Amino acid sequence: MRVMPFKSTRRIIIDPGEYYASREQVVISTLLGSCVAACLFDPVNHVFGMNHFLLAYHYHAHSQPIIQSDEGRYGIYSMELLINAMMKLGANRENLKAKCFGGGNVLKLREDRENQSTVGDVNVEFIKAFLANENIPILGQCLGGNHGRNVHFVGTDYSVYVKKIAYQQEKLLANTERYFWMKNIQEQQTIKGSVDFW
Repeated sequence: MRVMPFKSTRRIIIDPGEYYASREQVVISTLLGSCVAACLFDPVNHVFGMNHFLLAYHYHAHSQPIIQSDEGRYGIYSMELLINAMMKLGANRENLKAKCFGGGNVLKLREDRENQSTVGDVNVEFIKAFLANENIPILGQCLGGNHGRNVHFVGTDYSVYVKKIAYQQEKLLANTERYFWMKNIQEQQTIKGSVDFW
């Protein structure tokens, strides 16, 4: 996480696996490819936050709901960290609203298997299922597609500004995401061999 001055406030930049919650009128920014960012806010208590997560697998058993799958556990962890951080600042879970972004096919993994979901597809499926399960309405979204996005979540009015990224930046982003994706796979395989999830 990096903090930079921005106009009369600060801009908090988060990377994959990170989240940030605040009561201040800061701007939270991130760069997304296959990853998804959930921008949550409680307009009653004036608390907002964003996370940035990338699930490990680009396909899963469709007979099992994504939020009950192995790859879904990482997304649930990321969402709960953000929600808990917001509640510590005074947010009420029942007031939460969401805006969701990302899930683009920048890793180009769809071509690897016929009719299989991409990493981005699974991330999008997860965030929609999680928010529906938690009764958190999605008020805005820009999900899927084949491009990356710069996302800026503004704490003054909970607006979100999204800009598609250029091809060169997208290539660098794809390499970074591929690294995090492989790291997540290795971590989950290590955990599966040593710990039982309940």
